[in-house]
Amino acid sequence: MTRMIWQLQTAKQKLSEVVDRALAEGPQVISRHGRETAVVVSMHDYRRLTGDDGLKGYLLSGPSLEGVDLDRARDLPRPALLEP
Repeated sequence: MTRMIWQLQTAKQKLSEVVDRALAEGPQVISRHGRETAVVVSMHDYRRLTGDDGLKGYLLSGPSLEGVDLDRARDLPRPALLEP
């Protein structure tokens, strides 16, 4: 894995290349005023690091619906009063 350090101005000018290298080579470090300040990583690596399972994981991590009555009434809807 090649760890490249990009100066912020260069990373802004070559963002597409920074992203391509993050996908192909691994994390790309961005520095500002000589100090490492940010890292560009692939979405795959980000999800692996954060444990983010996407929308499905988010929905499944919500509160249990056990005991909640989700059946709906099958009778006809009530009439709507529409005023002209």
